[in-house]
Amino acid sequence: MSRKRAVLSCWAFLAWGILSLSPFTEVQTARCGELEFTAIDKETQAPVAARMHLKDQRGRVVRPKGVPFWKDHFVFDGKIVLDLKPGHYTFEIERGPEYRFRSGYFEMERDGADTKTIEMIRFVDMKKEGWWSGDLHIHRSPEDIELLMRAEDLHIGPVITWWNDRNVYAQGKFPEKPLGLFDENRFYHLLAGEDERNGGALLYFNLAKPLSLPGSKRRHPEYPSPVKYLKLARRQAGAHIDIEKPFWWDMPIWVASQKCDSIGLANNHMQRDGALDNEAWGKPRDKVFYPGAIGNGRWSQDIYYRLLNCGLRIPPSAGSASGVLPNPVGYNRVYVYCGDTLNYNTWWENLRAGKVVVTNGPLLRPRVNGEVPGHVFTADEGQEVELQIALNLATRDKIDYLEIIQNGDVVQQVRLADWAQAGGKLPPLTFQSSGWMLIRAVTNYTKSYRFASTGPYYVQIGEQRRISKEAASFFSDWVEERARRVKISDPQQRAEVLKYHRAARKYWRALEADANVE
Repeated sequence: MSRKRAVLSCWAFLAWGILSLSPFTEVQTARCGELEFTAIDKETQAPVAARMHLKDQRGRVVRPKGVPFWKDHFVFDGKIVLDLKPGHYTFEIERGPEYRFRSGYFEMERDGADTKTIEMIRFVDMKKEGWWSGDLHIHRSPEDIELLMRAEDLHIGPVITWWNDRNVYAQGKFPEKPLGLFDENRFYHLLAGEDERNGGALLYFNLAKPLSLPGSKRRHPEYPSPVKYLKLARRQAGAHIDIEKPFWWDMPIWVASQKCDSIGLANNHMQRDGALDNEAWGKPRDKVFYPGAIGNGRWSQDIYYRLLNCGLRIPPSAGSASGVLPNPVGYNRVYVYCGDTLNYNTWWENLRAGKVVVTNGPLLRPRVNGEVPGHVFTADEGQEVELQIALNLATRDKIDYLEIIQNGDVVQQVRLADWAQAGGKLPPLTFQSSGWMLIRAVTNYTKSYRFASTGPYYVQIGEQRRISKEAASFFSDWVEERARRVKISDPQQRAEVLKYHRAARKYWRALEADANVE
């Protein structure tokens, strides 16, 4: 019998080493070639779950049997045997943003077989510095969530199981213990929900039971108002309500209700291999001012900055929508500072307190005057506040500079070489009146908006917060425009919905009247 073999060769991303693989061994009978991949953590040498993107020589996605698969990728628990037809294959392996990206190729010949090991190289350990990751928008199977979280090195994973007229637990058999703990410090929750209709989407977490929502936007587009369910949810202790994207038409109405806890700055229009280059049924951006694949991300940020300029202190969040859009679980993620030990309730409390960094790439660990994001620096009227900024940064993607945002404007751009030479310090920032600041890192990735942002730090000098007339007017006009778009034929139902729009208009006009800066 003649000896047949397949040759595998791989490379590591950029200059992170070469992965050498020996020729395959002989097998007696195999219609297709077999290749066994084992992913191990380089430091511990223990097998680790990982995500793989595998394509054949025609560029078609390969879908192995028996493992969780979504769109263009699958996850496996440390080891997988691939039964493949002869040909050329390319692959990419990842384990969340804290590990090096691995990619490679191989030629599979008939009856070839071998066992190979891929080292997953961690280049930063966020949890050792007190930062714990979560993804607030997961639509994957509850049965797969533990493996999905392991493969992405994710620590908080609420699974959306009820969603307007769709419900995993349609028969009412809800899990007795929806909160699960595994691997000592990974938590999932199986009763997260989403209300997605004409005005946009709200995400609900940590409720004792699902809300009895109306149908989807196609069946019941406007009535009853989502604010009705906001109020119902707020009655439940521990509830967390997230505005899923800043550009949803009803966002200013929801913010005006003062019932929401966070807003999705790193949202699912930002994707691993591209961008959803529109605002869906939300408020569209001006593509002259916000062009191309990064436009939606910039629009999301500018809206969020206007909220902050109204004196509001709503923290940013992140979600990937894996299970609906192509993203892997945890692609867009929020890191919450909890210190050495992760406690589920503390994670949500600190998210609400704004102790956060959101990212779909770079990994920031900031300290401003020794404090994490969300901190409010105070001073008496007439005094100045000087902020000393220190930052740790790790990234797989090229970044040219770091940005310091003050009151919505880029006031400093610092080249990475200068930041490194300064020992991780950024130029100090001085406030002579109330305001806010954050740190942003934007990569050179061209297919989508790949970035990281700290949550805001706040400065309050004297008794007043900073309120921008321009920002308040922006949202007041937005609410007016949104009200004109409401299409409800029943007069009573229309009046019931529009009362929340009128309340929101009153809220934003009051802020406009109280503005202390243009």
